Amino acid sequence: MFATAGLGFKSRQLEEALACSAEGLWFEVHAENYMVDGGPRLTALDALRERHPVSLHGVGLSLLSPDAPEPGHLRRLADLVEHMRPAAVSDHLAWSRWRGGHVHDFLPFPRTRQALVRAAGNVTRVQDAIGRRLLIENPSLYVDVGGHQQGEAEFLSELASYTGCGLLVDVNNAYVSAANLGFDAGAYLDALPGDAIGEIHLAGHSRDADSTSPLLIDSHDAPVCEAVWRLYQRLVARVGPKPTLIERDDHVPAFAELMSERQRAHQLLVQSNVALGHVS
Repeated sequence: MFATAGLGFKSRQLEEALACSAEGLWFEVHAENYMVDGGPRLTALDALRERHPVSLHGVGLSLLSPDAPEPGHLRRLADLVEHMRPAAVSDHLAWSRWRGGHVHDFLPFPRTRQALVRAAGNVTRVQDAIGRRLLIENPSLYVDVGGHQQGEAEFLSELASYTGCGLLVDVNNAYVSAANLGFDAGAYLDALPGDAIGEIHLAGHSRDADSTSPLLIDSHDAPVCEAVWRLYQRLVARVGPKPTLIERDDHVPAFAELMSERQRAHQLLVQSNVALGHVS
């Protein structure tokens, strides 16, 4: 059975994850939470990967920063990749470091040729360090910083072409960005190169707490909405089945409820696989 739909791993749900025998199930963890030399956290992750495929999703590489990824961080990531042999490794198309400081957010940038060269250099450094392809996730955007020389889909396509990296397509991010900045999410997803897509994310979002604000927030605290499910079906119909993650980082429900939502993605991927004439 090919890897279909997965869940973001929550340590409090370890026993249920280990006991689950659902076909195609896999789990994703934030790499920075496990970049340690040992201890109970890494022991739990070792137990999980003995039972299910595991992918690593980074939040700290800051690929669009002017400086290269911090050497110590990159070394610890490479050590974790060597130890885990994960199904995939990913990080974000954004920056979070500046002149020795770090912010806990994924910040936007002007999509210029200079930014493309910077991103390509940093992605190449990471791929050389970990010895494998890195998947790059499209951002959720709340403001247009301006100064762009190309669209985001074109930027990601060229980055993949130049570096050999793959794409992690977050459909909810595309939906949120489109709502906030006023573009067509479906057309954006249609423009991404299908052969570069290695993974898909699905998540919920919320309205800005400010009642006067029209913004959608990529909050990962709710079920996937129907509009995002429709975009996901459209994407899979074009590019074929790709490992898909259901993300929930706040207001996390019971494992059974997460699995119910995960099952919807699983069924769509299996149907897509059958439609393409593949044998699972």
